[in-house]
Amino acid sequence: MIEHNGTRFPDLPEGTLEDRLSPAHYRHRLHIQTFHSAQLCHQGTTYVHFENLDWLMTALKFLLRVSGLHRRGLRNAQTFQVHRRETPVPALPAPFDGFTVLHLSDLHIDLSEGLLESLTPQLDTLEYDCCVITGDFRGFIAGTYRKTVELTQRLLARLRAPAYAILGNHDFIELVAPLEAAGLRFLLSEHVVLERAGAKLYLAGVDDPHFYQTDNFHRASEGIPADGASIVLSHSPETFLKGVACGFGLMLCGHTHGGQICLPGGIPVIRNGRCPYRMIQGAWNHGTMQGYTSRGTGSSGVPVRFNCPPEIVIHVLRREVSSPPSGRR
Repeated sequence: MIEHNGTRFPDLPEGTLEDRLSPAHYRHRLHIQTFHSAQLCHQGTTYVHFENLDWLMTALKFLLRVSGLHRRGLRNAQTFQVHRRETPVPALPAPFDGFTVLHLSDLHIDLSEGLLESLTPQLDTLEYDCCVITGDFRGFIAGTYRKTVELTQRLLARLRAPAYAILGNHDFIELVAPLEAAGLRFLLSEHVVLERAGAKLYLAGVDDPHFYQTDNFHRASEGIPADGASIVLSHSPETFLKGVACGFGLMLCGHTHGGQICLPGGIPVIRNGRCPYRMIQGAWNHGTMQGYTSRGTGSSGVPVRFNCPPEIVIHVLRREVSSPPSGRR
């Protein structure tokens, strides 16, 4: 066990990825990576993956340069908003009241030049008990991932607390081994138990539900008591019904980028997810479960943002005076 700020965190797991995921899940993911990762249509929950359309990204860059907006968009994409918010968690034990979770998402760290250099000074000023990263480390959905690993390892070296993560629709399973060796714990349809002053908080994570569709909420929630306080990391808010059905109290996610390029007022041009509009960004709830969708820390496709700044979120967990979540299945 690792102890940090009075909280005990479990060590990295033993066993192969195939054992942790199950052989069928492992083969499923590798099959999609090998044969379908660059497919443009009819893969995952959306019809077209616009970030894979090279001609469209090239055209968008050209239009932004011609209009004089390209530099502004690049600057916007590295001007982070830091949000510190009170986040209620059903059944949260008293010792975890005030526990702080640094939430990063959609880094796409190999796509945006200078992102790491802009991000790490911001992170150095923050205090938190635990860090979570809700997927999409890579900028590209196919090809080499060496640069992603190198840059993420540099980021992990600057984090001040134990960190947990899940895979997103841009991420290959091969990222897990080198990043876990650097200290990042992936939750592959698994959960871990955090302990503080004899109390327990269950932190779970599922594999990508959007492109790979390999999320397994039942497996991730197996063994969590029905009255236990629980958080689940899901790359996309599209899984909200599964999260409620399995009794999770809080879901943290990303994927949508809040639209990334939005109309004035933050109205997204592209939602990039089959979920209610209110779940595209920020706080939401459904039934007994609270939720938060990050606008993302990085950017996808073309690394620019308009009317939708990237964010770093610190969730201050608070006890919620309400009935505990319904029983898990």
